[in-house]
Amino acid sequence: MIDTLEKISDLLAKLLTGLAGFFLVAMMLLACTNMVLRAVWVPVQGTFELMGFMGAMVAAFSLASAQRQKAHIAVGILLKRFPPPVRRIADAATSAISCGFFMLAGLETWKWAAFLVQTGELSETLQIVYHPFVFAASAGCLALAFVLLIDTLKTLTSKKVL
Repeated sequence: MIDTLEKISDLLAKLLTGLAGFFLVAMMLLACTNMVLRAVWVPVQGTFELMGFMGAMVAAFSLASAQRQKAHIAVGILLKRFPPPVRRIADAATSAISCGFFMLAGLETWKWAAFLVQTGELSETLQIVYHPFVFAASAGCLALAFVLLIDTLKTLTSKKVL
């Protein structure tokens, strides 16, 4: 069961990482286009706003992959002095609390996006709907929560000594 969930989380993380890469390339192209057009004619309207939206996508869509690869900062100096059962409990508790936090963050962000849909709010400069970006940021948080849930389950059910 955990192996299947882990494969799903791996696939989800890879998909989101691909999307993050797409938005990163789009940001680079937009920035370069804006610099060239600024030099020869007029800058691209709303570049700052679009860069912000795409930067949020890059960050949100990279969360799950970073967790799967353990690419985040971990402070283990203190925990290495404790026996393996204590380290296992601490690791599981940290993953579970983080999972809960990102689940709440994802749900609250989803509610905010739904509110933006109801009110029909538009972005300041370009006057475009931006709730899809907020929904996407919520999806990134929920994907991270899913990966953290899998990490918690793996830690609790693993036979390997930490």
